[in-house]
Amino acid sequence: MDWERQRENWPNSDVSRFVNAAGVRWHVQQAGTQGPRVLLLHGTGASLHTWRDLLQPLAQHAQVLAIDLPGHGFSSLAAGQGMSLPGMAQGVAELLTELAWPVQAFIGHSAGAAIAAQMVLDKQLQPEVLIGINPAWLPLPGLAGLLFPPTAKLLAMTEIVPRWFARQASSPGVLEKLLQSTGSVLDERGTGLYAQLVASPAHAQGALNMMAAWDLSRGVEKLRQLHCPVRLLVGGKDGTVPPAQARQALKLLDNAELTEWPAYGHLVHEEAPQATLLYCQQKLRLEFE
Repeated sequence: MDWERQRENWPNSDVSRFVNAAGVRWHVQQAGTQGPRVLLLHGTGASLHTWRDLLQPLAQHAQVLAIDLPGHGFSSLAAGQGMSLPGMAQGVAELLTELAWPVQAFIGHSAGAAIAAQMVLDKQLQPEVLIGINPAWLPLPGLAGLLFPPTAKLLAMTEIVPRWFARQASSPGVLEKLLQSTGSVLDERGTGLYAQLVASPAHAQGALNMMAAWDLSRGVEKLRQLHCPVRLLVGGKDGTVPPAQARQALKLLDNAELTEWPAYGHLVHEEAPQATLLYCQQKLRLEFE
């Protein structure tokens, strides 16, 4: 993606900057000067734009950092194992060290929640809270779980596939079907931002590389080891990560609460940003105006 060409219309670009760490050129957005340090982590195939309606309101009473994961949005790809779950967790940790920004609370969407959990376990962190929005902590059930990593590895092996995917996803109706599969209904602004993402071969390559390197086979074991406060927000119409997985996770965690909103899908925080903001306000125990 071309930052100079797209920055003018990108959400919260006035607080964007680029930071080099762990061999990656990270696109980050940072806002707020007081309160707890809250890290926002998006999921596979998305970017920090997913927090467009939450970042600035949260920053009224917190120090907020949102990042584009490696290979996503405007961040560069990570080399080697840097696109795996442990590799991304380590890369984000090195970024936080570079920024001298020790995190105190996580808000992670989908795969972003898995990265947050991995960081807590690897770095022995004790965050005030880890908020997982439709968290992708466990292997997908059925055929999807069996085919997901091997198929992604095959697709990621050639540069032709990301270019082909970007062309296909830019075709009329294809993006609409992709978004419909999440169970979420976005406004015109949100749909347009995803249209820019899926039209980028570099972004498609990043998403494929991440999926190819992703391994959630130890998800149950990791959740049993996660002892920090965990709060789960789940959209009942989620077509990407079955809501039943959050209920399973709830039984594995020793300090967790589950809130389910039946009317929303995988991108619940984009569908209902104000309600999500109030939810995070309560869980972070911040005083919002």
